[in-house]
Amino acid sequence: MGEVWRASPAWEVVTRAESALGLPLAHLLLDAGPDDLARTREAQLAVLLTSLMAWEAVRHDLDEAPVAFAGHSLGQITALIASGVVSLEDGVRLAAERADCTQAAADARPGRMAALLGADIDQAEAAAAGATTAGRTCWVANDNAPGQVVIGGTPVGVASAAIRARDLGVKRVMALKVGAAFHTPLMAPAAADLLAHLTGTSFAVPTSPVVANSDATAHDGADGWPERLSVHLVSPVRWRESLDTLAALGARTFLEVGPGNVLSALVRRSLPGVTTRNVATPGDVPLLLEVA
Repeated sequence: MGEVWRASPAWEVVTRAESALGLPLAHLLLDAGPDDLARTREAQLAVLLTSLMAWEAVRHDLDEAPVAFAGHSLGQITALIASGVVSLEDGVRLAAERADCTQAAADARPGRMAALLGADIDQAEAAAAGATTAGRTCWVANDNAPGQVVIGGTPVGVASAAIRARDLGVKRVMALKVGAAFHTPLMAPAAADLLAHLTGTSFAVPTSPVVANSDATAHDGADGWPERLSVHLVSPVRWRESLDTLAALGARTFLEVGPGNVLSALVRRSLPGVTTRNVATPGDVPLLLEVA
């Protein structure tokens, strides 16, 4: 993911991140193998850095400030950095601490996640709530878009919910290749640990509002982010509602920064008629500006 950025001025993002953590990171973007990137910390730092390089490459050339910022799951931190709520250095440290906390919680209590394709939020809630009879062990983890909801919980709970989902008419259940139930109550130890880490982080007023995953609300102040980031780990990602919030603020063009176009696809599914653009490589920047 990083090789295409190596000769770009945006590579300074990696240099600054390495200084902030006191660790080499470039190899994660240049020559890390699948086993290296299978670990939560390394994978999340790689995605964060490539997304931030894409933002760094395009931000100075935008004709106007974004209506608002938003990021999906880990992307919440990208959005906070891009909007100026936290510095790049504090944001990278926050991402590393978040990954360490969630990995420790996952090691203590492994979990699973599965996408319910063709499901609406009510079907997903019913499948998760009815998964077991001996206590709640499965929850909705991501409400991504109409027809795409993700559940997470214990391995037994997710397996039971998958069966229940099919009984409720869900077209397809797809297991995700993760070893943790992110954005569910199984992450409660991680949420408490992260909140403790955040006491030393400075938060500023954003250049444009940031829509939080946990409440799908646009926030234009500096206060409340430690609590939101902590709650974020045990609450579902309300992405479908977040997109509705962005549209209500007047957003008509959505710019996805970083590798892939998964979020753009979710935008088009949720908000037919809006425009999506992607910046994943340096070559995408002049193309974006030509369209603009």
